[in-house]
Amino acid sequence: MSGQGNSLRTILYALGANFAIFVAKSVAAVITGSGAMLAEAVHSLADCGNQGLLLLGMRRAQRPADPDHPLGFGKEIYFWSFLVALMLFSVGGMFSLYEGWHKLSTHEPLNRPWIAVGVLTFGIIAESISMRACLLEVNKARGTQSLWRWFRTSRQAELVVIFGEDLAALFGLVFALVAILATIATGNAIYDAIGTLGIGVLLIVVAFFVAKQVKAMLIGRSVEPARRQAISRFIGERPEVRRVFNIITVQLGSEIMLAVQAEMEAPATDGKTIVAQINAVEAAVKATFPEVRWSFFEPDDSP
Repeated sequence: MSGQGNSLRTILYALGANFAIFVAKSVAAVITGSGAMLAEAVHSLADCGNQGLLLLGMRRAQRPADPDHPLGFGKEIYFWSFLVALMLFSVGGMFSLYEGWHKLSTHEPLNRPWIAVGVLTFGIIAESISMRACLLEVNKARGTQSLWRWFRTSRQAELVVIFGEDLAALFGLVFALVAILATIATGNAIYDAIGTLGIGVLLIVVAFFVAKQVKAMLIGRSVEPARRQAISRFIGERPEVRRVFNIITVQLGSEIMLAVQAEMEAPATDGKTIVAQINAVEAAVKATFPEVRWSFFEPDDSP
């Protein structure tokens, strides 16, 4: 699992790219009167706000545990990530649908459309750089998994959100560019309106899938299946452990809570030795899997 430092770098890449693209799109939207360009400018502005929320969430998630929050604040990143998905749906998607519908009814012509083409080309280049930085971190996290499987099983909310945003932004720019080129070629502004509607639908679909994944984390999920199997296998192979009956893991942001029910090698009547064996296993687990912050061990002789 990639560390928070890598996720932070990915978010900063996306923030820088989106702010530069937002400025360029806004100027082009005012000059050309393109609905697709205006929708893309609003989308980029929303993405800047989204990345700010993710940075805030990552910072707040690092607060230490207190008596009211004994397992810390790690899950707070899920709350802010869910807000990002809602913003992507409302500010980005719904505004684009509204703007596209408005353009369909007015048929306003484009002014100086080649300016929009140049800005969108710049945007595609900048967004591709941001997407590449994101994919570098995603590839580290997913290993041999497909992108879709990683997206469905990842517990890194901030990386899931940035991946979804970058994907939507890149395809949205392509939609807008195709729409404006079609408008230039035909002289019919309806293609600009259709492109704007397409961007809105794209953002809403991406926001739905991102929100669905983050909601599952917000409710509470175990660690990624491969990581859980690795932890279970490690504990089962410890010389202090005879049998593992059950393991429960809960992902809390970048940290893990672990609960184990197992039979120890020491006789059940030798409480002191059992305690020493449990302490040795817990220390070894935390040394091998540093993301395990809390561990609770129940010695037993049957499931």
